[in-house]
Amino acid sequence: MEEKKCNCREECTCGSECECNENVKCTEDCHCGEHKEHECHCEHDKKDKKKEKHKYKEIIEELKDELKKKDQEVLVARADLINYRKRKDEEVVRMLKFCNEDLIKQMLPIMDNFERAIKLDDDNLDDEVSKFLEGFKMIYCSMQNIMGNFEVKQIDGANKPFDPVYHNAIMVEQREGVEPGMVIEVLQKGYIYKDKVIRPAMVKVSE
Repeated sequence: MEEKKCNCREECTCGSECECNENVKCTEDCHCGEHKEHECHCEHDKKDKKKEKHKYKEIIEELKDELKKKDQEVLVARADLINYRKRKDEEVVRMLKFCNEDLIKQMLPIMDNFERAIKLDDDNLDDEVSKFLEGFKMIYCSMQNIMGNFEVKQIDGANKPFDPVYHNAIMVEQREGVEPGMVIEVLQKGYIYKDKVIRPAMVKVSE
């Protein structure tokens, strides 16, 4: 009795029973063109595997897109952190640089009072007023030295063009021979602490 062979169209290695002949198995050499109305079970397996492979490919692409999105979020968060640290460092440097600003501002009115007292002195240095004010002058000079050690400087305003950064004009006056917009009198001294104006000078300006 001759051995029966399967006549499926495609190569097959599944080993399952073929519908074209229930008494035979699919072999590795399955490539005849007969019984086209029948399909081997392995043909269905290949289609299912193809669909499954396509499905996995879509999942992989979705995961890649999600990973790319997360990477972008990490980069943005890292940039924000760098900017925050930079702003924080600049703020700390600024605070350390001007840490004595409040104390100096509170000392400026005391300096003003010493200046007003010293202006009471006249040209006669032997009278009682001059002798009394001698101590005021010594204290005032000491305070000026301390201010200089902390990089506090007076704003030079007299006979200078008016500058709103350094000057605060509270009076205007016409004066012959003086160009408009010039500081003709300093009514209260202004001060600069390092590179910051902590009090603009109160001045009278020509018009």
